[in-house]
Amino acid sequence: MTSRADGTTTTRTRPQPARSARAPRPTQSSGYVLLFAVIVVLNMIGLVMVLSASSVTALQHEGSSYYYFERQVMWLIGGSVLFLIALRLDYHRLRRFALPFVAVTAALLVIVLLPGIGQNVNGSSRWIGVGSFGIQPSEFAKLALLLFAADLLARRHAWIGDTRVTLRPVLVAFAGFAALIMLQPNLGTTIVLAAITFAVLFVAGTPLAPLVGWGVLGTCGAAMASMGESYRRARVLAFLHPWNDPLNTGYQNIQSQVSIASGGLFGVGLGASRAKFGFLPYAHTDFIFAIIAEELGLFGAALVVGLFVALGFLGIRIALRAEDPFGRLMAVGITTWLCVQAFVNIGAVIGVLPITGVPLPFISFGGSSLLATMAASGILLNVARTAPGFQR
Repeated sequence: MTSRADGTTTTRTRPQPARSARAPRPTQSSGYVLLFAVIVVLNMIGLVMVLSASSVTALQHEGSSYYYFERQVMWLIGGSVLFLIALRLDYHRLRRFALPFVAVTAALLVIVLLPGIGQNVNGSSRWIGVGSFGIQPSEFAKLALLLFAADLLARRHAWIGDTRVTLRPVLVAFAGFAALIMLQPNLGTTIVLAAITFAVLFVAGTPLAPLVGWGVLGTCGAAMASMGESYRRARVLAFLHPWNDPLNTGYQNIQSQVSIASGGLFGVGLGASRAKFGFLPYAHTDFIFAIIAEELGLFGAALVVGLFVALGFLGIRIALRAEDPFGRLMAVGITTWLCVQAFVNIGAVIGVLPITGVPLPFISFGGSSLLATMAASGILLNVARTAPGFQR
């Protein structure tokens, strides 16, 4: 308190320190959480349906109904580790591994073709391993090619109009991978690789005329390779007239459609499939969607399709909002990969596309496919963390 000359007094108050406002705790955006939930639900459906679809085959050949289920759980644990690493690690740091990853994958694709090393199953040499444990290098080729293309196109974004330094290197890498994979042979994975490559090049801004030209040329080459031999042509075109050869090339198409039709609207009940009792080959791998439709009906099948549609929608949103070209291209490539592969698999199961031998992402039994898709999903969510509207 102080006195003035006019006799009045004033009270001097000590300034109080300003209270620091507590920053609101960051929350996950609804889009981020929804994408995470879609991935989790697809994996849970996969575990349940692998157990159901494989139980009869596993008991008959391995002595335990849980044999394939236990292996799928093991692969899911490994995939979850890769998922968490890819989710937490700054995805920009992956760029330094682009070329080494391509080189290692290419070497594995060569090794798998060597007699005595690659495991030949049903006429295809796709696996490397010992006994029942093996990896399929073509599954990791999708991620390797995507990482290489996204890194190169992001670094050379200013020269995107010069196809010699953008389009040509990516097509050379794709052609090398495609040639090695077709030697296995594996048409389905080649189709998925082509879709990833085209999507990344298109979104990067590659001039449309040369891109379409090379796309038409590649399509013609793939058609010639598929139709060049009579046995290949019969297998590829079997879906058009399966009843012309119901006990050979058309057998799987027919049994798959019978299984789907048996499900009706609500299904015959979880675990009650009749097709898995030896009628439908590969019920727990490439044709697991038929078992889903039989046991869970139209509604169960529609749920799976809806989950992939949701994944595609969210993936596109992430790509549109990505903070940098590399993240945008990675998001586009991963979304294209998962959705096109699901489309090709389901199309073959319901009989509107040829049987190409690609698994249903997250759901079909298979370690290499699950490891690769889980790692890719982690990268996609990683990009989402930094995208406006998706970040933490």
